[in-house]
Order: sequence, then structure tokens, then C-alpha cells
Amino acid sequence: MANNQIPEEVIEEIRKSNNIVDIIGEYVQLKKQGRNYFGLCPFHGEKTPSFSVTQEKQIFHCFGCGKGGNVITFMMEMENFSFYEAIKFLADKSGTTLPDSGIKKESSMSQESQSVLSAHDWLTKLYHHLLRYTKDGKEGYQYMKDRGIGDEAIETFQLGFAPNVKDFVAEFLTKKGFQQQLLVKAGILSQLNDNDVTDRFRGRIMFPIRNHIGKTVAFGGRSINEQEPKYLNSPESELFQKGKLLYNFDLAKKHIRKENEVVLFEGYMDVISAYQADVKNVVATLGTSLTEPQAKLLNRYVETVIICYDGDHAGLEATYKAANLLRKTGCSIKVAKLDNDMDPDSFIQQHGSDAFKNKVIKASDTYMGFYMRYLKMDFNLKIEGDRIKYIENVLKELAMIESSIEREYYLKEISNEYNISIESLTSEMHGYRQKQGIPKDNQQKNRYTNKTTISQRNKKLLPAFYNAEKKLISYMLQDSYITDKVKDELGAGFNVDDHKIIATHLYAFYEEGHSPDISLFIERLNDDRLKQQVVEVAMMPELNEISDREINDYIRIILNESNDSLNIKSLKEQQKLAEQQNDPLKAAQIAMQIIEIQKHLKNISK
Repeated sequence: MANNQIPEEVIEEIRKSNNIVDIIGEYVQLKKQGRNYFGLCPFHGEKTPSFSVTQEKQIFHCFGCGKGGNVITFMMEMENFSFYEAIKFLADKSGTTLPDSGIKKESSMSQESQSVLSAHDWLTKLYHHLLRYTKDGKEGYQYMKDRGIGDEAIETFQLGFAPNVKDFVAEFLTKKGFQQQLLVKAGILSQLNDNDVTDRFRGRIMFPIRNHIGKTVAFGGRSINEQEPKYLNSPESELFQKGKLLYNFDLAKKHIRKENEVVLFEGYMDVISAYQADVKNVVATLGTSLTEPQAKLLNRYVETVIICYDGDHAGLEATYKAANLLRKTGCSIKVAKLDNDMDPDSFIQQHGSDAFKNKVIKASDTYMGFYMRYLKMDFNLKIEGDRIKYIENVLKELAMIESSIEREYYLKEISNEYNISIESLTSEMHGYRQKQGIPKDNQQKNRYTNKTTISQRNKKLLPAFYNAEKKLISYMLQDSYITDKVKDELGAGFNVDDHKIIATHLYAFYEEGHSPDISLFIERLNDDRLKQQVVEVAMMPELNEISDREINDYIRIILNESNDSLNIKSLKEQQKLAEQQNDPLKAAQIAMQIIEIQKHLKNISK
């Protein structure tokens, strides 16, 4: 039996049926380079990919922050899961059944959060059922139909209706064993002055808000008669922080990866309408401006974000803020163009899905095209002074654009529109580039080109024996024959304690009849520090053909260090004794011997 009393063979089956590249690919945009996949590390902020995943060995490692492990470790780190939760999540994904009895189902969440999650799950089902199949939900269902939302979308988004009955939900959930106090704290019920409670969302269309693994953590409710406010969200909690979540992210993930683009909206209805119009790589913020955590989340998944906010003045202001935040985190930006009186939902209702796809999404502006449109709001272009200021502002922004083709395109556009020579505009713009210290031809760089340099953590030059031990372990992890040879000739004779422990574990691992399997091997190590070391060693570049001579050289270097270290220790003790006996000549001779051995050590296999 392994951790949590889950049989080892079940853990192995779950691990083998969840390809690490697919699982991590749901969290990080991975690009293949050689034999490995690279992406931006989800555990620390970086703009150059140093996070590597290998399909062959089923492990990941970040050369920047040093984190590494297998698919189970990744889920524990990424979702803050307990071991059981990671196994359960992966088992559900691969359709593997976990044994019912004898398993300690410990959770990384507080008891309270687990109860709130469970209450939200029950309510999602209840609200949805009421909307679809009961008299109580009829007015909600009719409203959906009037808004053009079909049964398929109602099903996909699990939309629901909270009936306008004061204690309907309170009764339903208390019968299920939930504490009233907890439901008030979670914002499912509202406390009235007379100590009475009522359903917070009564009389509203219900939008379950799911986290990125598909669990309902909150609700958004929209009133269908003049009830204020129009939109009402659950309050923030340990489970629900609206600045960190994006609506529909769990369903959109696979479409985002496929399209390598994401469309960002401001509201639930925009997402649902777009989904019905067969644009499925769509997410929305939750009633607030885009935040830095949301921008970073998108940047990890995708290179291009198409911002599709309302076409009015407020929508343009919000677009400008969101665009700059996303650019700062490293995303490329496009901006969909909507008329002043339009939002994405109303455009789709009026013009249909093909027009939305072709005239709004595919016809998106570049950031620069949008910026020129946005800037025009601040100037009266009929006045010469305003025209000059406007052009200066555009040139300053254009100077920051990396692509020389894009710069030239917009310079021509300004030249034609305002009848100014292209030479004057180019000269002015280059002046701004020089002030910013931008090199003359700053070609656009792709963050995933083969020139990507992996930012190795600062490592001091390590002695030959240390590198020999690491190399030897890296080959032992791949080959049981090499491990047998090392066991016979070196045994536990590694000089570095951690290497000694790893080698001893490997001897046992192969003795139990296992074939080389790095992912399984690290599962059996209980010490996280050792796990990280094994992953780091396993990620070292390897030779296809490993000669016996190379292995023998490594063993010799390790043994020499071991013997020389013992000799130096013994000579130092003799030197000390000679000094105590007042024999400087003998002490000096011993010092020379020590220097000779140290020189010899340096010369061994550099």
C-alpha cells in the first residue's frame, strides 16, 4: 500500500493513464522543442519559458525556480491538493475507479469550504432543474427564450432560476443537513433584521460561476423584472475571489488551446451568446475591471487576447486599461470593433453568428489600430493644434511597436490621412525610439523560438566528482544494467550524502523488479528535497550511446575523491601533530603532500 492506503498498483494505473503533457497542457501553453515541451512556469513569474516537460520520462522541471516532479506532484502544487485529492482528480479524468474502503480522504480545504462547495453543487442542480422542468421556473425559462438562449446553452452553462419564494432554498439546504449560519456566511441566504433569513437570489436567473476545474464556487444572479441591482454576485470567500477567476474558463480552456487565441468579454450573457454563435474560446471578467492575476492566467495559456467589450465610451476606456495590462504581462492584443450602441450579445442577436465571427472577431484591430481610435476621443481633429498633438501621441506609441512592418503600415495610414510626408513622420518616430533607447531594428521576438535561453539558476562551478555522481545517477535512472554495475563497483561509496541516499533507493527499486520509470521512482521517495534533485538530474541532456568506458571513468573519479578525501583528512591530522611537536619541517612536507593530492583531484576528468 502507498500513501493514504491507496494500493500502489491503482496509483500506478492512474499515473500511467494521465499523460503529463496533456494534464500540464491544461494549465500552461506548451511548445515542443526537440524532445521536450517548454512553457511559462506556473509557479513563479517569468517572461522567458524555462519550464520543461518530458513525455518520455513523464516528469516536469523548472530551470528557473527548481520545482519538479510527476503528474501527481504537479496537481498537488498547482491546485494545492492533498495527495488523495490529486489522485481523485486524476482518477476522475481517466475514468479509473478508486477503492471505496480504507482510504483516508484528507482535504487541503477547511471543513467549512468543503460544505460551501457541496451546498453550491446542490444549488446548481436545484436552480437548473427548476428552470428547465417546473412551473416555478417558467418565467425564468421564458426570459431565456426571449433573450435567444436555447436549451443546449442552458444545459452547457447549467443556467437556473431562483424562485421568488422567501425560504425555498433555506428549507431545501437545511433538509440536506447544511447549517443556516454557514449558508448566511457563504452569501447563499441573506439575514433579515428579525433574525429571519431569505434566499439572496430570489426571482433571478442564475449563472453558476465555476472555478477552472469546473466546481461551482459562486453564483451570479440577474433580475428579470425591475429588481435592483440588475446583477448580483455571491460575496467573496476562500473559494471565490472574483479578481482571480474568469467566467467559463473551465469550458473554454480546450478551445483556447486549439485556436491559440482567447476572446475576453465583460459579461456572462456575451459569453453565452458567443458560445451559441460557435465562438467557444470565450471568457469574461466577473463584474470588475481585468486584474493582474487574470491577465497572468491568460498569458500562461495563450499568446493572443481579443478584447471584445461594449462599443460605448465606457467600453473603450475599459478596453484601453485591459489592453495595457495584458501587454505588460506579455500578451499580443487585438481589439474587436463594435458600434457605439452595441454590446457583443446585442450584435449577435441583431446580425447573427456569421457576422459576429467575420465582421467582429476576425476583423479585430491590432492594438495600434485600436489606440488611434481610442485617442481620437480626446481631440477635436478639425483644429490644427489638436491634430498635431494627436499625431505626436500616435507616433510616441508607434515608436514602442516591435514590428517594423506594422510601424510602416500605420505611418503610411497617417501620411495619407493627414497629408504629411512619410519621411517627416519616420524621422519624428525614430527620434522617439532613440529617446527610449530602443535598438534600430528591434525585430519581433517570439517567446518560443529555438533561441529561447533557459535561465539556469546561478550555479557555482562544481567539483569533478560531484558532476560525475550526478551524471552516473542520471544514467542509473534510465538503465538497470548500469545500476547493477555501479552497485557492484561503488555500492554506497558516493561522496555526496544525498547521492548516496538516492542510489540506495534506486538499488532497492530495481531489486523489486521495476523497469526504469523516473515518474514512479520519485513517487516512492518521501523527501521532497530528494524528489527535486532526482527530477533535476533526470532532466540533464543525455547521450544516446553510453559507453562502459564513460561509466568506468565516473566510478574512478568518485572513488579517487573518496580515497583522496580520506588521505587528506589523515595527512591534516599528521600535520597538526607535527606542529604540536614543534617540527615545522615535517609539517611543511605534509602540507606539500596535501597540495599534490588536491592538484591531482583538480586534474581528474574536468
